[in-house]
Amino acid sequence: MLTRRQLLERSALAGAAGLLPLAGCAAPSGRGDRGAVGADRGDEPVWVNDVHSQLNRTRVRAVVRPTRVEELQAAVEGAAREGLAVSVCGGRHAMGGQQFGTDTLLVDTRGLTGLVDHDPEAGQVEVGAGMEWPALMDLVLGGNVGLAEPWGVVQKQTGADRMTLGGSLAANIHGRGLDLAPLVQDVEAFELVDPSGRLLRCSRQENEELFRLAVGGYGMFGVMSRVRLRLGRWRRLERIVEVTDADGLADRFEQRRAEGCLYGDFQFATDVDGPHLLSRGVFSAYRPVPLDTPGADAPLRLGREDWLELLALAHTDPAAAFDRYAAHYLRTSGQLYWSDTHQLSTYVDDYHAVLGPRLAGAAGGSEMITEISVPRASLEGFLADVRDDFREHRPGLVYGTVRLVEQDTETALAWARQPWACVIFNLHTEHDDASLERTAGHFRRLIDHGLRYGGTYYLTYHRWATREQVLAAHPRLPEVLEAKRRLDPGGLLQSDWFRHHDELLA
Repeated sequence: MLTRRQLLERSALAGAAGLLPLAGCAAPSGRGDRGAVGADRGDEPVWVNDVHSQLNRTRVRAVVRPTRVEELQAAVEGAAREGLAVSVCGGRHAMGGQQFGTDTLLVDTRGLTGLVDHDPEAGQVEVGAGMEWPALMDLVLGGNVGLAEPWGVVQKQTGADRMTLGGSLAANIHGRGLDLAPLVQDVEAFELVDPSGRLLRCSRQENEELFRLAVGGYGMFGVMSRVRLRLGRWRRLERIVEVTDADGLADRFEQRRAEGCLYGDFQFATDVDGPHLLSRGVFSAYRPVPLDTPGADAPLRLGREDWLELLALAHTDPAAAFDRYAAHYLRTSGQLYWSDTHQLSTYVDDYHAVLGPRLAGAAGGSEMITEISVPRASLEGFLADVRDDFREHRPGLVYGTVRLVEQDTETALAWARQPWACVIFNLHTEHDDASLERTAGHFRRLIDHGLRYGGTYYLTYHRWATREQVLAAHPRLPEVLEAKRRLDPGGLLQSDWFRHHDELLA
């Protein structure tokens, strides 16, 4: 049975590493955003942007941040009376435009952070949809005192932490689990405010169609106010690290799964001039050990400055960046982690502005992400094709990783239509028109490489796919857009992402 002291020691260790922000902290982000608690309804338009690529600068009419469900309903109803469309944002990391809509009333959900219910018997927690992952982990931790079998968060998206639960559901994210479907598998129920202002509870038994549409529905069907998550048993994990080749990688993943590992990923070399591009990487896996296994919690960590140095090297000397990253991870093999907080990571918003002169010619741009998923048996062939492509076209690859996801059989716009190997590419791009068009071309070729193997791409990150690519990768999207028109005939809920795809597929 865990004592309060043991739990607090775990929390203090994570906090000391800079991983856990203040609970309830929800400062606005995005340059030019004048929104705060309440609504900003000045005469001048409000400009907002995403915090990663800074390529989604959008003019909205006003920003409102409700702190109670009643305020959320009033905002939606008031927008309808005024003839305003509504867009919905959370942590603002998404790059596809789904959280902003030009000339909309922007509802910032990060004020909806309260605890609704915590049921340690059932292993479930219900909180405001604007709560971010670190705060949720701390809340669940506090409910573990005195429990012989404590609970923890099963999965979250990696790379950044300050994303809201509602936003994560809207994109139906996945993490680095070796045997996990996207987030829908962990969702027991949620409440949303629909376009008419009604508060509806959605689950597999209640408003089931809306449940299937809203999870992975990119905010098109309502504004989520509360989320009830299923928890998993809180585990102590040992990290196992090796530097290995991509040949046989799918089998290596299966081997780790057979050994009982719960999480893992492969972070590949990115030097287009080197011999190991996409063919060698750092393979990390996490296997459970008894909760009382002695040892400090991950004494070796990469801090904020470490990550900034690695990011700078990844732009200027990718071979050195990989060597430094691999050396650090090899030193951490055998370290102990917790099943929830090992998924947290240091992230610096708009880090290109922070890096500045360290990046020389790359200082003015940012990274764009795409994620291509292919059948696991096709992973080696796909990586080989991309390797040849990158050596020819030199797209500015900064970072990349391979993860697994299991099939999603529940959502209407399921992107994980079968068990995939998911390959994430971060490409650097400058922000002038010519550079952006080149980057769009790189992304379209990556999508084509995936489609040749029967794969898909993740809709969250960009709007550069062609009509033919969208339909091939997401054949259910027209059906979902039709459901959107049926359930929101007035078009109250809008975003630039929705408008783009609705026009593209018209």
